[in-house]
Amino acid sequence: MSVRAIDLRRGLGVKFKDAMWVVFEVSHVVKGKGPSCMQAKLKDVKTGRMIEQRFNPNERLEEIFFDRKQMTYLYSDTSSYVLMDADYEQIEIPLDLIGDKSVYLQPDMPIEVTFIEGRATSAELPNTVELEVVDTTPQVKGATATNQNKDAVLEGGAKIKVPPFVENGTVVKVDIRTNEYLSRA
Repeated sequence: MSVRAIDLRRGLGVKFKDAMWVVFEVSHVVKGKGPSCMQAKLKDVKTGRMIEQRFNPNERLEEIFFDRKQMTYLYSDTSSYVLMDADYEQIEIPLDLIGDKSVYLQPDMPIEVTFIEGRATSAELPNTVELEVVDTTPQVKGATATNQNKDAVLEGGAKIKVPPFVENGTVVKVDIRTNEYLSRA
């Protein structure tokens, strides 16, 4: 089955230049003059090599289907994350599959892992997580005229902006896609 380039999205598998690729990032680029294009960052499934490629929005690519598995995060070591599936089988995935989102990892967190030909190609964390604030400045009395957010460090090391009323020890809900405070948990 083929898919148009304008329909590419993160995590989609495609066949391009006789190799299997996973779409890592994609954006629709519109120039002032001339036609628009799809700028995609692709990751080779076998080698892990990344390339940037431009496609005509109506260009067709062959779609590759792969397995998605719900897994549970257990722990990490120096070179990988260890996950467990529903059958209690443990697998290791490379650190780069989660990347900078690793600051949000918590034990027993559900992670959706994508496999192509038995090899993990991507890992998606939940969109929101609840973490405890471990370091933030105290609220200044009388500074309620303006709603200015303050810096906070969460238990995994993530740094976000929070409202002034949030204190150390407060559990907050964070959107990991935008790295923003949503609410108190």
